[in-house]
Amino acid sequence: MTDAPRPYESYVYAYPHKTAYRPLADRPALRELWADERKDALSLYLHIPFCEVRCGFCNLFTRIGAPDELTTRYLDALDRQATAVADALHAGAATGVRFAAAAFGGGTPTFLDPDELERLCDIAEKRMGADLRAVPLSVETSPSTATADRLSVLAERGATRVSIGVQSFVEEEAKAAVRPQRRSDVEAALGRIRDARIPVLNIDLIYGIDGQTPESWRLSLDAALAWRPEELYLYPLYARPLTPLGRRAHPSEAGWDAQRLDLYRRGRDHLLARGYEQVSMRMFRRSGAPREGADDYACQTDGMIGLGCGARSYTSDLHYSFDYAVGMREIRSIIDAYTTTEDFSRAEVGRAVDADETRRRHLLQSLLQAEGMAVEGYRERFGSRPADDFPAELDRFAGLGWLDTDAGPDLLRLSPTGLAYSDALGPALFSPAVRAAMAAYEAK
Repeated sequence: MTDAPRPYESYVYAYPHKTAYRPLADRPALRELWADERKDALSLYLHIPFCEVRCGFCNLFTRIGAPDELTTRYLDALDRQATAVADALHAGAATGVRFAAAAFGGGTPTFLDPDELERLCDIAEKRMGADLRAVPLSVETSPSTATADRLSVLAERGATRVSIGVQSFVEEEAKAAVRPQRRSDVEAALGRIRDARIPVLNIDLIYGIDGQTPESWRLSLDAALAWRPEELYLYPLYARPLTPLGRRAHPSEAGWDAQRLDLYRRGRDHLLARGYEQVSMRMFRRSGAPREGADDYACQTDGMIGLGCGARSYTSDLHYSFDYAVGMREIRSIIDAYTTTEDFSRAEVGRAVDADETRRRHLLQSLLQAEGMAVEGYRERFGSRPADDFPAELDRFAGLGWLDTDAGPDLLRLSPTGLAYSDALGPALFSPAVRAAMAAYEAK
């Protein structure tokens, strides 16, 4: 068997990653980009780039606080952008524009107060035409912002899923992850979410925190399970550049990898034994729970409309967004520029996606799901088989024991080891061009 790579290279939540995006010299008009696209089952994502605290592991596009009525100015800009995007979608459309799913992310959308959340929903509905009460609507929250009045707004406007980032129920571990919180506050927030009767509760937990042990990891798992969440996400801790944890010293790579891999397996087995099914390396769903939110891969499919300065939009051959940063100064500058923008009719930053990249993306987003990928579905879309397009990669995965040999010739599915190594397998499918662009990106 080939020597296995490190298990934790990168979490692939979108491909190509935004560090491969570049300013678009031609600044294409949105109405041209969307003119020939299918628009009958779009996904809508609204990005709110504000948090009450910056967690030590976080490299998301978000800032702490919103002084000087910044949330109002941001929502004003979001409204202008939504108007421009809706105009572009409807221009010359032969068929109706319809949204099949919606999500509010960030940042922390519930950083907004109840009136601002009402306005956010109005932008999605009145400007974009999304029927939030008729489609799955997922919203991210935090223990300190999951207040009864905010949750009441979300429940009334049609939220079907709330995801709360707890990370750890052990206060010392939360502090070590630069996320100071009291367990009593976390439990109170979970109680308010359940009282709001939103169908799906997801709880995020993190393993690999400094000082975490198998015993403390199980404590957090059991504390989460006490709320019978419909979904649980188990994330390995990463110490990324320009984040608070990225500036600290960490255990040896080999030691930390071994710790995280051990805790992942313990967490997986614990959940499987308690009636949860594994959807991906990170996602676990309680058996019989409603599927009111998108699975891991759904946010990466073609036909995504992203609103907000950190959101991505996807057509079949172009992914686009705004400028990207992790450092606080640069993020603040980008948000300020967004709030003063008047013309949102053109794509500014992005990356073209050719036929090869489309195949890679399809394979990536499908293979990383526990159910695997039907070979015939791939062939119907592309006219070829995965083994024809990616023989070297798939041979390597097989040699590493990452592919399920019992799946049969018509299904590509990861073995339990392959799922555990998803954060190595995903990056192994990046194209040379995307790798080069990511390597050339200057972190800011």
